[in-house]
Amino acid sequence: MTHTDQILTVAQMRAAERALIDAGASVDSLMQIAGRGAADWVWRIAAHRKVTVLCGPGNNGGDGYVIAETIRERGGAVSVVAAAEPKTDAARSARALYGGEVSTPQADANGDVLVDCLFGSGLTRPLSDKHLALLQRMASSHRHRVAIDLPSGVQSDSGMQLNDGLPHFDLTISLGAWKFAHFLMPSAAITGTLRLVPIGVAAVDGAARTLSAPRIAAPLADAHKYRRGLLAVVAGHMPGAAMLAATAAQGAGAGYVKLFADHKCNAAADLVVETGPLSEVLADNRNNAVLVGPGLGRDGRARERLAVALADSVAVVTDADALVLLSPRALAERSAPTIATPHEGELIALERSFECDGVGSRPERALALARTSGMVIVAKGPDTVIAAPDGALVCAPRATSWLSTAGTGDVLAGVIASRVAAGATAFEAACEGVWLHGQAARLCGPAFTAGQLAAKLPQALAECLSTSSLDHR
Repeated sequence: MTHTDQILTVAQMRAAERALIDAGASVDSLMQIAGRGAADWVWRIAAHRKVTVLCGPGNNGGDGYVIAETIRERGGAVSVVAAAEPKTDAARSARALYGGEVSTPQADANGDVLVDCLFGSGLTRPLSDKHLALLQRMASSHRHRVAIDLPSGVQSDSGMQLNDGLPHFDLTISLGAWKFAHFLMPSAAITGTLRLVPIGVAAVDGAARTLSAPRIAAPLADAHKYRRGLLAVVAGHMPGAAMLAATAAQGAGAGYVKLFADHKCNAAADLVVETGPLSEVLADNRNNAVLVGPGLGRDGRARERLAVALADSVAVVTDADALVLLSPRALAERSAPTIATPHEGELIALERSFECDGVGSRPERALALARTSGMVIVAKGPDTVIAAPDGALVCAPRATSWLSTAGTGDVLAGVIASRVAAGATAFEAACEGVWLHGQAARLCGPAFTAGQLAAKLPQALAECLSTSSLDHR
């Protein structure tokens, strides 16, 4: 793990800062590093336009004074509005070093860029009516808005908005490490573009991390379809969903994709369709992975197919209807990896089936289910979280909202299953699949279909091929 991709809780961040102080840093020096680093981004956005910095009483406000002084030193037009007097030693020191004027909340502040340093990641209760009104008034009087560490009024660990009516920001500059609220809804919807200012925080054991582009190797020079991975996709009551997942799998790296169905489907010419008994299809010892769930149905026949799929000795990706039918008993005999890809409703159903209380933040819920069930959990949605039974946790950046269309979940399941079949571990495949899915959506632009999304997967995959892997082609 690189130090710049970790996501820290408030407690972890405080411990990391304490470790820096114990190693010889001071709170003042760390505030200077953070504030001046943030000022670099504010300076770029402002482009010599007027900046207003709203400072609160704590160390987030202290960061604001450092930002304001840095811009003033560079000759920029900057003013400070103090919502309250500084209450920490570091914030008082930072204010003393600021060479400009400080206005009261009653001042008629306006400008081009607002920098919100009212409250930071340690906030646990709603903003007061006075502070909320001040923030809203100042946000409405500035064209561009930048939040330092987090938008004021956001709970860092859960991503909840502690107040209604919080303004949206164009940019949020995280200090030291990412926070969960940068990636979790509903707060992720108001943070805008994200940037990180490192302050020297070391790697934290057990920390969550952000999803980054995977490094995927091209097939070896002597590769053939079976060596690249054989994936069996189980169709059911609605075979169209399984065909869509299979099509996606073909574009995500697997060498051979077979669709099992009751009868020959109107599938593309390059998709193999098997109509024999599922147990015979899965008896092929060349299978590397199985996908079951898209369009499966929820009747007795569907339960039978799910049981046969889970009885296989290879990795199984479960999605859609399979998640509603899944139970601890169904997994009792499994030793191979299982991946589940629930949306929020399916996540709740799985929590009930596996007797998880469903309490806590989205990452906490995904981790609890992963540990209880033994599955890798891809809790998909606008704030996708990937959790493993061993405690590994990844949060995906907010994907395009155009993904909110029918069939895109089937595409995701097919991509993840393809990556498993191609040789990735279950957790790696989940991370690779989520990234490829999100990148394919970005490549599509607005208003695409699930089929168009699947068609962009090879282009997304090409962006992940390392230079050395290209030599193998």
